[in-house]
Amino acid sequence: MTTRHLVDPELVALLDQIPATVLTDETLRQIRAMSSQASADLPQFSALSVSERFIPGLEGAPDVRVLVYLPTSVQGVVPALLWLHGGGYIMGSADAEDLTVKSIVSALGCAAISVDYRLAPETPHPGSVEDCYAALKWLSTHAGELGIDSNRIAVGGSSAGGGLAAALALLARDRGEVPLAFQFLLAPMLDDRTCTLANPHPYTGEFIWTPEANRFGWSSLLGQEPGGPDVSPYAAAARAEHLEGLPATFLYVGALDLFLEEDLEYARRLMRAGVPTELHVYPGAYHGFRMVADAQVTQAAARDLLAALKRAFDLSRRSDKHLPAYHS
Repeated sequence: MTTRHLVDPELVALLDQIPATVLTDETLRQIRAMSSQASADLPQFSALSVSERFIPGLEGAPDVRVLVYLPTSVQGVVPALLWLHGGGYIMGSADAEDLTVKSIVSALGCAAISVDYRLAPETPHPGSVEDCYAALKWLSTHAGELGIDSNRIAVGGSSAGGGLAAALALLARDRGEVPLAFQFLLAPMLDDRTCTLANPHPYTGEFIWTPEANRFGWSSLLGQEPGGPDVSPYAAAARAEHLEGLPATFLYVGALDLFLEEDLEYARRLMRAGVPTELHVYPGAYHGFRMVADAQVTQAAARDLLAALKRAFDLSRRSDKHLPAYHS
């Protein structure tokens, strides 16, 4: 059975351009190598600056590389988004999502810090989330010199980045050192138990990120088979027993995305815990659908996420007439 007939017509063509790949240690090396060589003609953004920093990691761990994006056309302190890239916990980089981050910064006039956290399987949990926590603490303690409002810090990401953002929000809540204003979860990878379901959703996960890829990603992060009894909620946020006290949340997912049900359940539990939560499900959309930037469903998702961040950052009084378009 195929779910191709359920895919949004504007999203179908991409599926023929992306070869089906079985993830192994060898193909992972090849994919990383290809990704590091990829280049494209990107839009130019003149109203922001980008700098590279290396900040102290967890004690005994290497420094963490971050990219710092600051708007140059906004006066006064600005809110900030800590952005965590996707890639199944095993691939991706801050550089690969440069366009996404620049678009958000340009559209909203906020700052952003994009974290080049360590990848699995070379660095299993908790390496990646501790790298992200180190970046969050650095952002908070250096907010004054960066011109950032420390009371308006959000954390967000897509796919594994969304999963890391959710885990980081839990870690920040439990450690009590850095308050978060918002979490921003785009099709987040939250639950290793999805790999072990006896009755998986029959219409999700055929494209882009498959059940087989999901098992490889989780096994790499956890250093063991997913679905076991002792998985930390700071690795898989869906494992958290209590969600009270988390920041207001925006979450979206495609109806054909492998993560559909785990994301719906997490959003339901957030609401049950009294966390203000905005949830969007986009019909006909598979994992990574925002790669088709000109599709109507992608543009709708972009409008929704920017509107949510704008409200979270209390930017509603700012005029958007001259802000550039968001690029996914």
